[in-house]
Amino acid sequence: MNVLVVAAHPDDEVLGCGGTIARLSQDGHEVHIAILGEGITSRYAQREEADQAGVKTLHEQSARAAELLGASRPSMFSLPDNRFDSVPLLEVVKIIEGVIDKVNPQVVYTQHGGDLNIDHSIVYRATLTATRPLAGSPVKDLYAFEVASSSEWAFHQFAPAFHPNVFVDISRTLEQKVRALQCYEDETRPFPHPRSPEALRVIAQRWGSVSGLPAAEAFQLVRSVNSIT
Repeated sequence: MNVLVVAAHPDDEVLGCGGTIARLSQDGHEVHIAILGEGITSRYAQREEADQAGVKTLHEQSARAAELLGASRPSMFSLPDNRFDSVPLLEVVKIIEGVIDKVNPQVVYTQHGGDLNIDHSIVYRATLTATRPLAGSPVKDLYAFEVASSSEWAFHQFAPAFHPNVFVDISRTLEQKVRALQCYEDETRPFPHPRSPEALRVIAQRWGSVSGLPAAEAFQLVRSVNSIT
Protein backbone atom coordinates (compact mmCIF):
# COMPACT_ATOMS: atom_id res chain seq x y z
CA MET A 1 0.00 0.00 0.00
CA ASN A 2 1.20 3.52 -0.80
CA VAL A 3 0.65 6.11 1.91
CA LEU A 4 1.07 9.87 1.61
CA VAL A 5 1.54 12.30 4.48
CA VAL A 6 0.86 15.93 3.54
CA ALA A 7 2.31 18.41 6.04
CA ALA A 8 2.58 22.17 6.14
CA HIS A 9 5.94 22.44 7.93
CA PRO A 10 8.98 20.36 8.73
CA ASP A 11 8.19 18.56 12.03
CA ASP A 12 4.39 18.48 11.53
CA GLU A 13 4.72 15.03 9.98
CA VAL A 14 6.51 13.70 13.05
CA LEU A 15 4.29 15.42 15.61
CA GLY A 16 1.10 14.37 13.82
CA CYS A 17 1.80 10.81 12.79
CA GLY A 18 5.44 9.88 13.35
CA GLY A 19 4.57 6.73 15.26
CA THR A 20 2.08 5.69 12.59
CA ILE A 21 4.60 6.33 9.81
CA ALA A 22 7.03 4.01 11.58
CA ARG A 23 4.31 1.37 12.08
CA LEU A 24 3.29 1.48 8.44
CA SER A 25 6.89 1.22 7.31
CA GLN A 26 7.56 -1.74 9.61
CA ASP A 27 4.48 -3.45 8.21
CA GLY A 28 5.87 -3.17 4.66
CA HIS A 29 3.94 -0.17 3.37
CA GLU A 30 5.58 2.59 1.32
CA VAL A 31 5.27 5.94 3.10
CA HIS A 32 5.83 9.20 1.22
CA ILE A 33 5.93 12.64 2.81
CA ALA A 34 5.22 16.00 1.18
CA ILE A 35 6.17 19.11 3.19
CA LEU A 36 4.71 22.18 1.54
CA GLY A 37 6.25 25.06 3.51
CA GLU A 38 9.88 26.10 3.66
CA GLY A 39 9.81 26.49 7.43
CA ILE A 40 11.29 29.10 9.86
CA THR A 41 11.16 32.12 7.51
CA SER A 42 8.24 33.60 9.48
CA ARG A 43 10.68 34.16 12.35
CA TYR A 44 12.18 37.05 10.40
CA ALA A 45 10.59 40.48 9.90
CA GLN A 46 10.85 39.97 6.14
CA ARG A 47 10.89 36.62 4.38
CA GLU A 48 13.80 37.84 2.24
CA GLU A 49 15.90 38.29 5.40
CA ALA A 50 15.68 34.60 6.27
CA ASP A 51 18.83 32.54 6.64
CA GLN A 52 18.66 30.23 3.64
CA ALA A 53 21.36 28.04 5.16
CA GLY A 54 18.99 27.54 8.09
CA VAL A 55 16.19 26.53 5.73
CA LYS A 56 18.51 24.03 4.04
CA THR A 57 19.52 22.59 7.41
CA LEU A 58 15.88 22.21 8.39
CA HIS A 59 15.19 20.29 5.19
CA GLU A 60 18.16 18.02 5.85
CA GLN A 61 16.73 17.36 9.29
CA SER A 62 13.44 16.37 7.63
CA ALA A 63 15.30 13.82 5.55
CA ARG A 64 17.00 12.35 8.65
CA ALA A 65 13.68 12.17 10.51
CA ALA A 66 12.01 10.39 7.57
CA GLU A 67 14.87 7.91 7.33
CA LEU A 68 14.61 7.17 11.04
CA LEU A 69 10.89 6.49 10.64
CA GLY A 70 11.40 4.32 7.55
CA ALA A 71 9.75 6.69 5.08
CA SER A 72 11.00 7.86 1.69
CA ARG A 73 12.95 11.12 1.50
CA PRO A 74 10.39 13.94 1.81
CA SER A 75 9.33 16.01 -1.17
CA MET A 76 10.01 19.59 -0.12
CA PHE A 77 8.21 22.64 -1.48
CA SER A 78 8.71 26.34 -0.85
CA LEU A 79 5.45 27.89 0.26
CA PRO A 80 6.09 30.88 2.58
CA ASP A 81 6.14 29.90 6.24
CA ASN A 82 2.99 30.96 8.12
CA ARG A 83 1.94 32.89 5.03
CA PHE A 84 0.08 30.23 3.06
CA ASP A 85 -2.89 32.60 3.04
CA SER A 86 -0.87 34.84 0.71
CA VAL A 87 -0.85 32.06 -1.92
CA PRO A 88 -3.89 31.27 -4.10
CA LEU A 89 -5.50 28.09 -2.78
CA LEU A 90 -5.42 26.64 -6.27
CA GLU A 91 -1.62 26.69 -6.22
CA VAL A 92 -1.57 24.68 -3.00
CA VAL A 93 -4.09 22.22 -4.42
CA LYS A 94 -2.02 21.74 -7.56
CA ILE A 95 1.11 20.94 -5.54
CA ILE A 96 -0.76 18.20 -3.69
CA GLU A 97 -2.38 16.90 -6.87
CA GLY A 98 1.08 16.63 -8.45
CA VAL A 99 2.35 14.55 -5.53
CA ILE A 100 -0.71 12.31 -5.67
CA ASP A 101 -0.18 11.74 -9.40
CA LYS A 102 3.41 10.74 -8.67
CA VAL A 103 2.85 8.61 -5.57
CA ASN A 104 -0.58 7.09 -6.31
CA PRO A 105 -1.50 6.74 -2.61
CA GLN A 106 -4.43 4.74 -1.31
CA VAL A 107 -4.27 6.46 2.08
CA VAL A 108 -3.55 10.13 2.87
CA TYR A 109 -2.82 11.72 6.25
CA THR A 110 -2.86 15.51 6.58
CA GLN A 111 -3.20 18.44 8.96
CA HIS A 112 -6.38 19.08 10.89
CA GLY A 113 -8.46 22.01 9.71
CA GLY A 114 -9.23 23.58 13.08
CA ASP A 115 -5.64 24.21 14.12
CA LEU A 116 -4.36 27.54 15.42
CA ASN A 117 -1.80 27.72 12.61
CA ILE A 118 -3.24 29.18 9.40
CA ASP A 119 -0.97 27.06 7.21
CA HIS A 120 -2.41 23.89 8.73
CA SER A 121 -5.96 24.99 7.95
CA ILE A 122 -5.08 25.78 4.35
CA VAL A 123 -3.29 22.46 3.84
CA TYR A 124 -6.35 20.67 5.21
CA ARG A 125 -8.69 22.41 2.79
CA ALA A 126 -6.30 21.99 -0.15
CA THR A 127 -5.87 18.28 0.61
CA LEU A 128 -9.62 17.76 0.72
CA THR A 129 -9.83 19.39 -2.70
CA ALA A 130 -6.91 17.46 -4.16
CA THR A 131 -8.27 14.13 -2.92
CA ARG A 132 -11.90 14.66 -3.90
CA PRO A 133 -13.42 11.29 -4.83
CA LEU A 134 -13.45 11.56 -8.60
CA ALA A 135 -13.65 8.44 -10.73
CA GLY A 136 -10.22 6.88 -10.94
CA SER A 137 -8.84 8.60 -7.83
CA PRO A 138 -6.46 6.27 -5.98
CA VAL A 139 -7.22 7.81 -2.56
CA LYS A 140 -9.67 5.73 -0.56
CA ASP A 141 -9.00 6.86 3.00
CA LEU A 142 -8.28 10.37 4.25
CA TYR A 143 -7.27 11.12 7.83
CA ALA A 144 -6.54 14.36 9.70
CA PHE A 145 -3.96 14.48 12.48
CA GLU A 146 -3.38 16.83 15.38
CA VAL A 147 -0.14 18.75 15.89
CA ALA A 148 0.99 19.39 19.45
CA SER A 149 1.12 23.13 20.24
CA SER A 150 -1.23 23.98 17.38
CA SER A 151 -4.33 21.79 17.56
CA GLU A 152 -4.93 21.98 21.32
CA TRP A 153 -3.91 25.64 21.53
CA ALA A 154 -6.84 26.54 19.28
CA PHE A 155 -9.03 25.56 22.26
CA HIS A 156 -11.78 24.41 19.87
CA GLN A 157 -12.41 28.02 18.84
CA PHE A 158 -11.95 27.29 15.13
CA ALA A 159 -14.12 24.90 13.17
CA PRO A 160 -13.89 22.05 12.65
CA ALA A 161 -12.84 20.97 16.13
CA PHE A 162 -10.62 17.91 16.32
CA HIS A 163 -12.79 14.87 17.11
CA PRO A 164 -10.60 11.78 16.75
CA ASN A 165 -12.32 8.52 15.93
CA VAL A 166 -9.39 6.38 14.76
CA PHE A 167 -6.49 5.34 17.00
CA VAL A 168 -3.23 3.65 15.99
CA ASP A 169 -1.21 1.63 18.47
CA ILE A 170 2.28 3.19 18.55
CA SER A 171 3.52 1.49 21.71
CA ARG A 172 6.41 -0.09 19.78
CA THR A 173 7.23 3.03 17.73
CA LEU A 174 6.73 5.86 20.23
CA GLU A 175 10.44 6.17 20.97
CA GLN A 176 11.16 6.31 17.23
CA LYS A 177 8.76 9.25 17.05
CA VAL A 178 10.56 10.97 19.94
CA ARG A 179 13.95 10.44 18.32
CA ALA A 180 12.65 11.65 14.95
CA LEU A 181 11.44 14.91 16.50
CA GLN A 182 14.85 15.38 18.07
CA CYS A 183 16.28 15.49 14.54
CA TYR A 184 14.70 18.95 14.46
CA GLU A 185 17.14 20.48 16.89
CA ASP A 186 15.55 23.94 16.99
CA GLU A 187 11.95 22.71 17.13
CA THR A 188 12.13 20.57 20.29
CA ARG A 189 11.32 22.41 23.52
CA PRO A 190 11.81 21.61 27.22
CA PHE A 191 8.88 20.27 29.24
CA PRO A 192 6.10 21.32 29.77
CA HIS A 193 6.03 22.53 26.15
CA PRO A 194 3.88 20.16 24.02
CA ARG A 195 6.84 19.54 21.68
CA SER A 196 9.04 18.17 24.45
CA PRO A 197 9.86 14.44 24.54
CA GLU A 198 8.04 14.10 27.87
CA ALA A 199 4.89 15.72 26.49
CA LEU A 200 4.92 13.56 23.35
CA ARG A 201 4.95 10.47 25.55
CA VAL A 202 2.14 11.85 27.72
CA ILE A 203 0.02 12.68 24.66
CA ALA A 204 0.49 9.15 23.32
CA GLN A 205 -0.37 7.66 26.69
CA ARG A 206 -3.45 9.86 26.92
CA TRP A 207 -4.80 8.67 23.57
CA GLY A 208 -3.82 5.16 24.55
CA SER A 209 -5.93 5.47 27.68
CA VAL A 210 -8.86 6.61 25.53
CA SER A 211 -8.52 3.65 23.17
CA GLY A 212 -7.38 0.86 25.50
CA LEU A 213 -3.76 0.88 24.28
CA PRO A 214 -0.43 1.56 25.98
CA ALA A 215 0.27 4.44 23.56
CA ALA A 216 -1.60 5.73 20.52
CA GLU A 217 -1.85 8.44 17.89
CA ALA A 218 -5.30 9.88 17.24
CA PHE A 219 -6.83 10.72 13.87
CA GLN A 220 -10.09 12.00 12.55
CA LEU A 221 -11.36 9.95 9.63
CA VAL A 222 -12.50 12.46 7.03
CA ARG A 223 -13.58 10.01 4.36
CA SER A 224 -13.34 6.31 3.57
CA VAL A 225 -14.45 4.71 0.30
CA ASN A 226 -14.94 0.97 0.45
CA SER A 227 -15.95 -1.35 -2.36
CA ILE A 228 -17.89 -4.17 -0.73
CA THR A 229 -18.26 -7.25 -2.91
